[in-house]
Amino acid sequence: MKPLPVIFLITILVSCSAKNPIPEAPSSGSGRSAAPAAIKSRQQGDSKKTTIGISIATATFILERWNKDMKVFSGAAKELGADVLVQLSAGGIREQIAQINYMVTQNIDILVVIAHDSELISGAIKQVRDAGIPVIAYDRMILGVPIDAYISFDSREVGRQYGRALVSAVPKGTYLVANGSLHDINSFDINEGLHEILDPHIAAGNIKIEREIWLEEWSFDEALEKIGAVFGETTAFDAIVCGNDAIAGAAIQLLSERRLAGKVAVVGQDAELISCQHVVEGLQLMTVYKPIGKLASRAARLAMAIVTKETFPPDTLLENGSGVKIPSYIEKPLAIYKDNMDAVIKDGFHSYEDVYRNSGL
Repeated sequence: MKPLPVIFLITILVSCSAKNPIPEAPSSGSGRSAAPAAIKSRQQGDSKKTTIGISIATATFILERWNKDMKVFSGAAKELGADVLVQLSAGGIREQIAQINYMVTQNIDILVVIAHDSELISGAIKQVRDAGIPVIAYDRMILGVPIDAYISFDSREVGRQYGRALVSAVPKGTYLVANGSLHDINSFDINEGLHEILDPHIAAGNIKIEREIWLEEWSFDEALEKIGAVFGETTAFDAIVCGNDAIAGAAIQLLSERRLAGKVAVVGQDAELISCQHVVEGLQLMTVYKPIGKLASRAARLAMAIVTKETFPPDTLLENGSGVKIPSYIEKPLAIYKDNMDAVIKDGFHSYEDVYRNSGL
């Protein structure tokens, strides 16, 4: 039996459930979802409290960082006077599209999307905007359709930070690259940033990428399987580049089983607690910290500005294959090593006690 969606209205402390909370999206002769009466009323100018809809794939939400994003976003939006409707899909793009269609019927004023698939979601996003609802792509750019805004971290810079860390620690050696999800454009941006730094060293013959693999999802279990398959053939690596900290955790577990943990330089991103612990313990060279509080609170302000038609100047304009340049808001990530872990702690992202729990400091 397919799991039912989970819906939270942040400003109301009562939850309701229904046997079939995802109605069939009404269709018009053109095949587009028809705007329900509530949307028509909103479009005619009726005043009401702003409702921000957020669509997240459950498989994405289980990652530690997304819990932090949504808590900060929801808190910031509430302070700005908005209700926040968070909807978690069953994990796949079809489920996410079905839930976006449902959310359109809930009289939301703006939709914020963490897309499961950057390309396949475009048709649903077009229908949302055709219904008069603006759309913000959060963290992952939506491709092939105009959207109102994109807000994220600089993924190419994440890749560059991977490259700089490893070139400094392992200037000569054999590398394994375990990239993130094939369905997330950020994976490709990270990879481009990485190669921007590594390619001159590869051309000089100092660094060799022995294996480069891609994952379907940002998944610890999938990383365990695929990196494990590589290790079944060879473990002769001096460095491992990991798409995120979940993948890095899988790599370190596999290295530990072979008594190689701490002997191979591993990098990841998201500053998950276990990875921060691994960094101070010497098992992971570096994790990229993204100041999520800054990003999520800025996203809440951006959403309200779009609804109220206030000026909110973008950092840049980016292409997304739609023929329209997207107003984009880009935050900078920070490479975290053992000697600057205090940056994560001072931000309140993790506590000193949690980070150093296993190191005795």
